[in-house]
Amino acid sequence: MAAGEEQSREYLRRHRLPELLQRLGALLLFHRPERPREFLIQALERVRAGRRAEGEFPFLMDEANVDAMFSLLDVLGQGFIRPAQYREALKTLGLSTEDLELADDVKITRRVFKKGIFAASLTSLKT
Repeated sequence: MAAGEEQSREYLRRHRLPELLQRLGALLLFHRPERPREFLIQALERVRAGRRAEGEFPFLMDEANVDAMFSLLDVLGQGFIRPAQYREALKTLGLSTEDLELADDVKITRRVFKKGIFAASLTSLKT
């Protein structure tokens, strides 16, 4: 691999740009705003404001969005989803599943889902 390519990869990794771009893309597809550029600018301004606030980093989705995501995953309305669905939701949002240890028979409730999504988001964005 060429030195320039390696430097580029390191730059992307260090600044976590692939994760940010994936989250922004997911937000666009979720919200489908009429003015996508303005929407992205507002989302990035929230990120910048959060970085200035000594650790208070805003999640790019609000509670209603996370509730809606859970409802989409819980198609039968059972009040829970499976760990595989939870992992996929985290990946869709560009969040890490590295430290996630769940047995396949665990039932993820809406409360656990929301708490986990917000915690994973805050953890990944502060690093």
